[in-house]
Amino acid sequence: MSLQSREEIRQAVSEAVQNQPITDVHTHLYSANFGDLLLWDIDELLTYHYLVAEVMRWSDIAPEDFWKLTKQEQAEHIWQHLFLDRTPVSEAGRGVLNALKELGFDPGTKDLKSYREELAKRSTSEQIKDVLERANISNVVMTNDPFDEKERAVWESGKKAEAPFHAVLRLDPLLNDYGNTKLKLREWGYDLSDEWNDQSIKETQRFLEDWIGKMNPLYMAVSLPPTFAFPEDSDRGRIIRDCILPLGRKHNIAFAMMIGVKKQVNPALGDAGDFVGKADISAVQNLLSEFPQNKFLVTMLSRENQHELAVLARKFRNLMVFGCWWFMNNPVITNEITRMRMEMLNTSFIPQHSDARVLEQVIYKWKHTRLMLTDVLTDKYADIAETGWKIEKEAIEKDVKDLLHQNFWRFIEKDFTKL
Repeated sequence: MSLQSREEIRQAVSEAVQNQPITDVHTHLYSANFGDLLLWDIDELLTYHYLVAEVMRWSDIAPEDFWKLTKQEQAEHIWQHLFLDRTPVSEAGRGVLNALKELGFDPGTKDLKSYREELAKRSTSEQIKDVLERANISNVVMTNDPFDEKERAVWESGKKAEAPFHAVLRLDPLLNDYGNTKLKLREWGYDLSDEWNDQSIKETQRFLEDWIGKMNPLYMAVSLPPTFAFPEDSDRGRIIRDCILPLGRKHNIAFAMMIGVKKQVNPALGDAGDFVGKADISAVQNLLSEFPQNKFLVTMLSRENQHELAVLARKFRNLMVFGCWWFMNNPVITNEITRMRMEMLNTSFIPQHSDARVLEQVIYKWKHTRLMLTDVLTDKYADIAETGWKIEKEAIEKDVKDLLHQNFWRFIEKDFTKL
């Protein structure tokens, strides 16, 4: 039966969006067996780098003094300045409140101590289960860095990601700092030459093959500066051309590029000191056209790049646009960008990923995304209903499943039930 009124359409859309389990295609979370690599609890939520950057605009504490505080003291400082001294109207502040609410706490008490005490009673496994159920997330895609010594030790011990978590091979040091990284690779037994030659290619590929074997990654990934270019006579350009892309074709592993971050424009703020820049999208265009057998997942950090990226996706089926990354993840922007993408790409994109670094962030990030997506889809279905086209509940459910789950798995050509 077709839906007649806008109210009926919105109700059907809301139910479909709320009921659809999500594949979160990019996070910085870990399964419980990775130990304290997984960040969770109220103090981690409050000391997330978005709020660190925000508190520095209000507090007169020097960054170097802030970093000398314990984690709890940092959280208390942020709680005081951003939640008690003023109203937490920012997206990051609102997110903390929504996470507390969805976890069963009363944000109105403003009682940080009671939130801490209650969360301290929970185990990591219990919290993972509770959070993923509340957020209705069926699959979590991690970010796994073989150059991080602590994480490397976990993988070297033979541990694997536990369901519903899946691995991704993250390669920032290899691609963005090869001069220093090749020294590390030599320490690990990879015989790279001083020059980029057949020996260096062979050994870099061997390193990648080893970690593909350890992780079974869904894709390989890198974050890139706005100056990223391809082709380019650089270490990064050569590694992409001679190692990443050939192995991607061999193993059918997509290459994810997150483009547009300017690292540490204010080093005193640590992770909170990164910035954004408009990129030249011709690098992506050249990769897509020159390597049609490779698959590319791409998100860009600058608002100014979003239209070009959507147009490019209309031209190349080996490109999957995903998410509103980092500084783009604000409701006024995600609403605009999702509408634009839908108008140009129908539903053949991935509207969002959480990019969560703290477990509980998936609760509010996906709550906010579901609200936004309900508004956008309701408007789009109502628009076409005015033409006389019949809007069916089953069609809405299929579209929502594609957007929040199926598009990713279809694109990377993997069956999550067999991983």
